[in-house]
Amino acid sequence: MSEETSPEASAARREFALERYRYILQQIHTVNENAHRFLAIYQTLATTLVGATLALFVGYQKWNIAPETARDGVVGLLTLTTVVAAFTATLIAVGVITWLDYRNEECDITDEMVTPGFRKRPQSNNFLRWYETYVLLFILISIITMWTLAGFFILPAMK
Repeated sequence: MSEETSPEASAARREFALERYRYILQQIHTVNENAHRFLAIYQTLATTLVGATLALFVGYQKWNIAPETARDGVVGLLTLTTVVAAFTATLIAVGVITWLDYRNEECDITDEMVTPGFRKRPQSNNFLRWYETYVLLFILISIITMWTLAGFFILPAMK
């Protein structure tokens, strides 16, 4: 009997596969939680920055700030909000790629240790069922809405 097929080697291989499987499941869980954290961070920062934008719009005359400077400040704050949105969207997209990688590794382990096809591999055409899709849509729509409202209402009113 060779060393690779000995009962001890087989048991060690199964134990290693089980530990790796547990680790993968933990990482998948963490990736899922991170998307919620990133959305919460985006919502907090965007709300704060847009609030500062509105405060600048409402108070620039009272604070004796020149309209051109106030407009530049509004554009700067909205640009910063857009950068935060882009960073958040990037983190979520990377999380999706990471999740896909871990899920494929999970499938590789179950194919080898249980039976081929035990777990179905993730399919990217199921993206409409992923909550990350809707988080990214929310971020995109919020940024478009923010710039549209600023362009039509706030910036023209700052004369």
